[in-house]
Amino acid sequence: MAEIRIGPAGLPEAASFEKSAEALETRGYRACEIGFAGGFWVDYEAAPMLGEALRAADVALSVHAPLAAFLGHVAREKKFKMALGMLDHTAGLAKAAGAGLIVFHPGFLLGRERERAIADVVGQLGDLRERLEAKDRLVPFGVEVMGRVNELGTIDDVLEIAAQVDFVRPVLDFAHMHATSDGAYTSVEPFAAALEATDAILEPNVPFHIHFSDIAYANRNETKHLPYGDGTLRAEPLRDALARFERPATVISESPDEESTQRIGAVLLGASPARRSS
Repeated sequence: MAEIRIGPAGLPEAASFEKSAEALETRGYRACEIGFAGGFWVDYEAAPMLGEALRAADVALSVHAPLAAFLGHVAREKKFKMALGMLDHTAGLAKAAGAGLIVFHPGFLLGRERERAIADVVGQLGDLRERLEAKDRLVPFGVEVMGRVNELGTIDDVLEIAAQVDFVRPVLDFAHMHATSDGAYTSVEPFAAALEATDAILEPNVPFHIHFSDIAYANRNETKHLPYGDGTLRAEPLRDALARFERPATVISESPDEESTQRIGAVLLGASPARRSS
């Protein structure tokens, strides 16, 4: 099995970045994904210090862009320009912190045929590339599989977008995929199929980037993340599917509690939570 890095979505609260990194290391984590859903809480002065603290603890950093920073708008008007600006700012902070990936959402169908919506996402990623290259902040982006069955962002949509844009990678959110498949991710094969399709797109040695948590859903749409064990999504099939690939993986737990993230990590790494956090 290739290297697997496990970590939470969110930086542990502490008096300093060094203390947050120490908390991650103590808990056995080697990855962390910070998010800007509530605003940009890191500035250009602090971002390098955050990155340095995490690197010293051997914690790989990824960044989730603001939720409003999606592409694929029907027109290049106010909302598109705002999203472009937020993605630009996120990229600047991510580069300053040395983050390996920026996760973003692919947007919505907004009354369009799926093929048209995907084409608009791809076209607007071209606008983003031009803007970021001019500032020397073009970094890898990851487009996330979404959790609503009739909206943009299925695994096929994500793979198609990533296949057309060389700085974009698929982000497999297995909680979302479990929801939209009406609970189909209970054996190894669905996980392996998604990983195989993603493996065919990624460049060599680039890690799979995965979001994972237990999930509640209704009518094949996600409703909320659950403590691990309260729903029907389990980590064992993901572990066994990852073992089929030589590609490394980063798995970000979006669980609502620390115990769940520990339990998921213990399954994926084959260690008890007590051993991992000792």
